[in-house]
Amino acid sequence: MTLKRLAVLSVACLAVAAPARAELAFFAGGNTMSIKGHRLDGESLVLSLRSGGEIVCDPGLIVRFAPDEVPYPEPDAPAAPLPLAAEAVPYGDIIESMAAEHGVPAGLVRAVIKAESDYQEHARSRKGAMGLMQLMPETAKRFAVADPYNARQNIEGGTKYLKTLLDRFPTVGLALAAYNAGEAAVDRFRGIPPYAETRAYVARILRNIGQ
Repeated sequence: MTLKRLAVLSVACLAVAAPARAELAFFAGGNTMSIKGHRLDGESLVLSLRSGGEIVCDPGLIVRFAPDEVPYPEPDAPAAPLPLAAEAVPYGDIIESMAAEHGVPAGLVRAVIKAESDYQEHARSRKGAMGLMQLMPETAKRFAVADPYNARQNIEGGTKYLKTLLDRFPTVGLALAAYNAGEAAVDRFRGIPPYAETRAYVARILRNIGQ
């Protein structure tokens, strides 16, 4: 898909989409994804996730956009709780297996994946975080993840990292803050760093796991 065609498509989608309603992105491989919105950034396409965060991808991966009938929550509205059953979410069997093996609650792993990538196996952030659990290159290396875009390897590496953080910090909130902002930031501020993104991230996940 050319950037010119994508720009025209974007304008058409914006013209028919109602305020505070999501979009459906149709991928060339046949998959669809509900997103908050999209924009062009140079030669890249940026998808804004309903749960927060962004995915940067090649415009050629998207066939078209269309309005989604399910509105996304307004900023002050509580997020819908995550389903708890393993079969209700993608990669449920892998999540359950890795969570049990490494002693991390499966619901927490699911909530982190939802917040980090919205279950997009090939997600990549502007800062270089990769895959379902958005592992930074140094984190992937630390936990021996050879292919961060392989779902099983990524979830295992991310779950191991969560376990390390849960063991190091006294609360789940601090562990999540370290996952988002880095362990050094939590140490420096002796608590959840005063970053709006990090505080919203921690609050959203704790809400989704019922804490």
